[in-house]
Amino acid sequence: MRRWLKNLPAEDRRIVGVDIATVEYGWPVGMPVCSSITSRRGLWEVRSTLTGGRIARVLFCMHGGRMVLLHGFIKKTQQTPDSDLDLAMKRKKEIER
Repeated sequence: MRRWLKNLPAEDRRIVGVDIATVEYGWPVGMPVCSSITSRRGLWEVRSTLTGGRIARVLFCMHGGRMVLLHGFIKKTQQTPDSDLDLAMKRKKEIER
């Protein structure tokens, strides 16, 4: 997650960071910044609109009262790919152990 974020252009990093902070410090927060992934229990997404109209998502869970960032990506399709959801769920299960 950290590597993905650091590879974004500075302005996009700022946008994603502000959106993450909005969710972290305002929890629980709803749309348009945050929504639950209904097909994956306990998984949420931070929704960011980047420069050039690109869309970024940061998948996270809440664990021990803390927001745990699991996976970040630039969205290229309407629906979130199963591979991204599966990776986030795998990381969530590792944290819960």
